[in-house]
Formats: sequence, C-alpha cells, structure tokens
Amino acid sequence: AKDVVFLAGTKNSLDSELRLKALKDHLEEINRFEYLKDVVYTNWENSFVTEYINEFCKSGKELPDVFMCANDGLAMETCRSLENNGIKVPDGVLVTGFDYIETSQIYDPSITSVDQCFNSMGITCGKLWLDITKGVERRHSNIIPCEFIPGESCGCYEQRNSDKLRRRMGKEAFAKRAMTTYFNRKLNLIDSTVLSCLTYQEFKDKLHELLVQNHDYEGDSFHLLLEPNFGLSIYDRNIKLNKEGYSSYMEVLYSTEDGNAFEDVQFSSKELIPGYSGEGENHMYVFLPIHEADEAYGYIVFRDCMDKVENHFLQTYQSRMGLVFDKFRHSLSLDILNKRLLELMRKDPLTNVNNRTAYEEKETYLQSEINIGSDIEFAIAMFDVNNLKLVNDASGHDAGDAYLVRCCHLICDVFKHSPVYRIGGDEFVAVLTGDDYTNQDALFENLKSRLSPYSIETPLPEDYISLACGVSAYDPESDRTVLDVVKRADEAMYKNKAEIKNSK
Repeated sequence: AKDVVFLAGTKNSLDSELRLKALKDHLEEINRFEYLKDVVYTNWENSFVTEYINEFCKSGKELPDVFMCANDGLAMETCRSLENNGIKVPDGVLVTGFDYIETSQIYDPSITSVDQCFNSMGITCGKLWLDITKGVERRHSNIIPCEFIPGESCGCYEQRNSDKLRRRMGKEAFAKRAMTTYFNRKLNLIDSTVLSCLTYQEFKDKLHELLVQNHDYEGDSFHLLLEPNFGLSIYDRNIKLNKEGYSSYMEVLYSTEDGNAFEDVQFSSKELIPGYSGEGENHMYVFLPIHEADEAYGYIVFRDCMDKVENHFLQTYQSRMGLVFDKFRHSLSLDILNKRLLELMRKDPLTNVNNRTAYEEKETYLQSEINIGSDIEFAIAMFDVNNLKLVNDASGHDAGDAYLVRCCHLICDVFKHSPVYRIGGDEFVAVLTGDDYTNQDALFENLKSRLSPYSIETPLPEDYISLACGVSAYDPESDRTVLDVVKRADEAMYKNKAEIKNSK
C-alpha cells in the first residue's frame, strides 16, 4: 500500500499516538514517509468517521490504498460508511484496525487487526505472582509483544476462518441475549427494591430478602458488605464516609459462602471474606468497591466468575449498585431533612436544654466515632426526677414544671461542660466529655451533696430537689455501640432510685 490515511483517536490519547508513531517509524525505516497522505483525528467518534468518509467520497478524490484506523471500532465504521457509498472492502480499498475485539472478528468483512495479547499477559502475570509467593528471585522483565492478525478487510481470506467463527457466535447469541435479558431484569429489580425503601432498616431488610430469594446470578458464594457509617450518614450528613480503606468492622447486608449464610451483623474487614476458611479447592474471588466519587459505601465479593468478567457484567453490576445506593442515600437524606424542618426545634421549650431529637443525633455521632475506632472518651449520665407525680398532684402542673426546671438547673450547674438533654417527661441525660468526663466522680459527689433528703410527705420544701442518678463510661475494649453504655447507665440509675426509696 503506497497511499495511507490514518484515522486517529484524539491528540492526547497515548494509545492512538503510539500507534501513529509506529506507522511513521516504519515508513521512515523503509524510506517511504511520503506514503502517509493524511492523519485525521476522529475524537474516537463514529459519527465523525461517517461524515468524513461521506465527504471524501463526494469530493471525487482518489481513494487511498488503505485506511488504517486506531482501533477496531473506527475500522468497522469506516467499512460501513464506505459500503454505504458503494465502495466494497477490500475490493475498493483496504481497512485495518487495532485491538482485535470480538465484534471485529465476526464483522463482515472481518477486520485486519492487532491483538494486544491480554490473555498471555494475564497468564504471565499469574506465573510471576506464583514465583513471588515461592520466593523465586527474578532478574528480568517479561515483555508480551502484540500480534498482527490478518483478516478479510485487507483481502487475507485464507488467514482465519471468519465464517466458522460467525456461525459459532451466532449459536451463542441466543444464550447471551437470554442472559443479558435476565441480568438487566435483576438489576432493575434491585433498583426498584432499593428505591422503594423509606428507611435504612427497610433498605437492609428488603435487599437482603431479595438476595435470599433470588441469587441465581450472584451464586452461592457472594458477599455484600457496607460501611457502618453508610446508614448513619443518611440521617446525619455531618458524618463522613471513608475515603481511604475501609472501617475495622463492616456491616453484613448479605453473605453466603458455599451456600452457608454468615449470620453475624458485623464482620472484621481485615478478614476480607465472611465465612472463608481457606480449605478445599482454590477459587478466584473478585472484589468490587461500591462508592460514589471518593466516598466508600462498601464492597461486593463474587467467586469463580470469569464469564461475568469477560462479558463486562461485573463492571455493570458494580456501577449500578453504586448508583442505586447513592440515589437511595441522597433521596432518603433529603426526605429526612424536610421532615426535620417541620419538627419542633431541638430545644426543650420548658427547660431550654436539648430535647430527645438532639440527643438521638448526638448518639448517632458517638456511634459513628465508635465505628471508625477514634480515641473518643465519653460517659453517659442518666437522671430521673423523683416525686414529679407527687408534686403535680399536690400543687399542680405549674409547680411540677418549676420543679423540673429546678432539677435541670442543678444538673447543668454541676456538669457545666457537657450537653444536657431532656429525653422524657422526668428523664434527663448528660454526655460527659473533657473535664466533666475526667472529674465525673467528684462531680457526682457534688451533685449528691446538693440533693434534698427524699420525702413523700407534702407539701415538699420550695427548694426540694431529688434525683436518681446513674453513670457509665465508654469502654473501647468491650463496647461496640452507644447503647451498651446507655444500658449500664440506665441500670445504675434504677439501682440508685431503689436505694433512695428504700432509705426512707
């Protein structure tokens, strides 16, 4: 071929420029650089190729001997556009591509191409990996060369049996179409299931149930693990998700290994795969991160899924899961935000301390800190106002309100550096941090010294204050949740309440 037109991708595409350079280097080597008549940048767009070929044919210019294309997609579009203009390939002009993709192998005419030999690269990489695990010292590099594959688009009909390949792939087309239909239906079912959920718990329950009932595609060894802060971040957008690595413990949304379900709700991420024993046959595991931008939502694990890798189903599954999880997260977050705007303010109108809504947000924040393993120090102090019903019955609800305010003022005065919350009619909570956490024993002694002697006789003194108290500090060695701390504090408070009443 003496006249060559090169259809390139973009000027900033390394692949395209290297392929163009190889052509130029060869022409210079044989001292025939003038054979290169033109370089056309297509921006990798088939529509550009169509327009270019149509204009070329209308112009009446003499066709080159060959259109060399930077990839097979451009080559197939070149063949199609030439045929639409009445020019047959290879009779009227030759066309070549690059990449040796499956579609170009069965295209009519089959595209003359270059195979980058990814299979050989994978085999060599696997052998290298095994050598490394065996401690074999390597002193050389393995370079896998590309392979030129002649085809019908340059008139090489005898080099490979393209018709046989077309017949085989024609038989496989039905099975592939059926699998693609089932796969898309499964993805649509996941979408509709997730996006119909109104709470995070409903999201977990429904998606888990869907995978329990229908996991033909995923198989009997499939794992879906979520960041523990994924759900928490829905309810509080100030909670951040990991941008590097994963949390120490992941939330298990669904997990089966050899058909055996993993029952725990949490899993140590350093173990990678729930239920994996390392015994028995070797298996190939594929890990797929679920994320949006640089925020990690979790990860998926498939086993022995080479067919799904080859047909790009795994990539599609991964991207769709990430997309629908992100849609659900943002949609539910906005819904919660709108509802909160309609709720009462975070302050308790009687005592002017934080209310239960504010406490639940604080509890969520503390849980998020526990999840990421931060060095947080806090204690939960629970308070129950004694004799409130007695005051209400004897002196009226205004007196009862004044009694509640008096009790609240004492709690706030003692624990000056800690947020105090009224979480019920006669219940208060203080979250002790900083100096209050460090000095909690002394502060509780101060509080108790300022309480009135317990009494059930009316009228009670005007400055009467009686509180049952309980406190518990977070222990990172044993506590997984804030509720573990709250439960101990609550038990201590009720024990104190019983002691106060029995002392009378």
